[in-house]
Amino acid sequence: MPNIKKTIEAAVLEAVKELYDIDGIDSVPVQKTRKEFEGDYTIVVFPFTRAARKKPEALAEEIGEKLKGSLGHIESYNVVKGFLNLRLSDAYWFERVAALHTGAERNFEQTDSPDKIMVEYSSPNTNKPLHLGHIRNILLGYSVAEILKTRGHEVVKANLVNDRGIHICKSMLAWQKFGNGETPETAGTKGDHLVGRYYVAFDAAYQKEIAELMADGMEEDQAKKEAPLMKEAQKMLRKWEAGDEEVVALWKKMNGWVYDGFDTTYNKLGVDFHKFYYESDTYLLGKDMIEEGLEKGVFYRRDDNSVWANLTDDGLDEKIVLRSDGTAVYMTQDIGTADKKFSDYGVNRSIYVVGDEQEYHFKVLKLIMQKLGRSYADGIYHLSYGMIDLPSGRMKSREGTVVDADDLIAEMMSIAQKQTEELGKTESMSADELDELYSTLGLGALKYFLLKVDPKRRMTFNPEESIDFHGNTGPFIQYNHTRICSLERKLGTQYDTIELTDKPNILEGIERELAQLLISYDDALREAEEHYSPAVIANYCYDLAKTYSSFFAECPVVREENKAKRNFRAALSNQVGITLRNASALLGMQLPDRM
Repeated sequence: MPNIKKTIEAAVLEAVKELYDIDGIDSVPVQKTRKEFEGDYTIVVFPFTRAARKKPEALAEEIGEKLKGSLGHIESYNVVKGFLNLRLSDAYWFERVAALHTGAERNFEQTDSPDKIMVEYSSPNTNKPLHLGHIRNILLGYSVAEILKTRGHEVVKANLVNDRGIHICKSMLAWQKFGNGETPETAGTKGDHLVGRYYVAFDAAYQKEIAELMADGMEEDQAKKEAPLMKEAQKMLRKWEAGDEEVVALWKKMNGWVYDGFDTTYNKLGVDFHKFYYESDTYLLGKDMIEEGLEKGVFYRRDDNSVWANLTDDGLDEKIVLRSDGTAVYMTQDIGTADKKFSDYGVNRSIYVVGDEQEYHFKVLKLIMQKLGRSYADGIYHLSYGMIDLPSGRMKSREGTVVDADDLIAEMMSIAQKQTEELGKTESMSADELDELYSTLGLGALKYFLLKVDPKRRMTFNPEESIDFHGNTGPFIQYNHTRICSLERKLGTQYDTIELTDKPNILEGIERELAQLLISYDDALREAEEHYSPAVIANYCYDLAKTYSSFFAECPVVREENKAKRNFRAALSNQVGITLRNASALLGMQLPDRM
C-alpha cells in the first residue's frame, strides 16, 4: 500500500524545489494533525522560511496551493502559523479501505533490505523456576522477533540456558542433603519448582551457618567463605568441571527436571525457540579467541597470568577475559558464543534481550568483538529492559519471594473468570469454551500489560489493574474484537462477501479517523522495528480499539438503511478486526470471537 506520508513528503520536496529552488533537504516531517485542528496530516514549513525568504504563513499558503494541484486527493488545506494542515477527500479514504477490503493492497510493507537476525531471550538459570521478571524478558524477545519477521527479516529465536556454575550446585547439594530421593513425580510438582525449592533450602541453611560462625566471633565476609555448605558447593563445582561421573549424573537428572518444567511454562505462554545454547557447552568456547586477541594486541597478560582488555581509551574500563588459573569468565563465554552464533547462522544482527543491569557487559562485548575484527560486531545489540516490581516491592529469588510464572498465569486466568462472570454474558458457552476464554483473557491481559510499557522503563505489575475491561488493557482490545465478530453474525453475511460498489455521499469524522489509523499500521511497524519496541504495537492496538469503540457507538451498521453506508462500515469493521488480529499476534496475544 502506498505510504501517504511518504507521498506527501515527496510532493512537498518537489513543490519547494519548483517554487523556491530549495534543494538538498533529506526529509520533511509529516505528522498526523492534532485533533483540535481541521485536517488529516500536518507539515511544518519553518525549515524552508530562510531559504524561501517568506513568512511562515505565506510560505504554507503557497505550498498548500501547490500540493492541492499536484496531489488530486487533497480536498482542502488550512494554515495555522507555520503549520500546513492537509485534509484528504472522502473519496481517498473510501478507496483505501476498498483496496484493503478486496485484497488489492495491505496496510503494511516489508523492508527492502532484509537481514538475518538472531534474537536471544529467556536465558534462564536452571536452579529456579521462571518468574515474573523472566516473563517480561520472554514476551519482549518473542514479540521483537515476530515484529522483525513481519517486516521481512529472517529471524532465529535463541535461548542460552545458564545450566552450569555454583547456582545449580547449591540446588544439587541441598537435594542430596535434604531431598530423601524426592522427584517431581513423588512431590506432585513441576521439576523447575522442585529444584527451585532446594535452592531456597540451601540459602536458608547457608545463612544459618553464617550466623553461627559470626556468633563465634568471625567477620561476616570470612564467615560466608568458611561456611561448610559453601565449601561443599564449591567442591561439587570443581568435581563437575573435572567430569566426576556421579556429580554429572545428578546434574543431568536435576537439569532434566527443570527443562521439562520450563517447556510447560513456555507452552502456556505460547512462545517458541529455534535454537537452544547451553552454557555447559559454550563456556570454554572463547579461550582460543583470547589467544587470538593476545596475538593481535587486543588483550594483554598480567604478571599473575590473568588476561585483560584495556578499554580505557574507549571510555570504558579494564575487563578481565581469563582468570590467572586459565579458567573462563562470563566474558570468555560470550566472546566464543558470539562467534558460534555467526558460524551457525551467519547472522547480520545479534540481539540480546537482557536486563539493564548488564548494559556495561554488552558494551564491552561489542567493543571487544569490533577490536577482534569480527564482521558481525556492529550488529551486536543489547535490548536492555527495566526491572519489574510488584506493588509490595522488589522480588528476591534466594528468599523465595518471587512471583512464580506458573502461579501468575493461573492467577490471571482466575481473575479473568471472576470478572467475566460478573459481566454475565457467557451463559451460551460450554465449559471447554469458557476455559479457553479465561486462558485467552488472562494471558492477553498479562502480555499486553507487560508489553505496552517501553522496554527501557522500569515498571510495576498489578494483576487486577491489568485485566480491567475498560482501560488501556488487553481485555479492552479483546472485547472490541468480539464486537466486530458479533457484528458479522448479526449482518448474516460474511464480511469478505460484501461488495463496495457505491461510495457513501459523506464519511463521518470517526470513519475517516479509523481509515487513517488502519493505514498508519505500516508506520507503527516501522517504528517498532527501529526501536525494538513492542510498546509501539501495543499502543497502536489500543488506539485502534478505542477509536473503533467510538465508531461502534456513533455509526450504526446493521440498522443503517443506506446500503452504501452499511457496506462501507461493515468493510471498515472487518479491516479493523483483521489489523487488530495481526498486530495482537505480534504481542503473542489472541483475540476471542465471543466473550
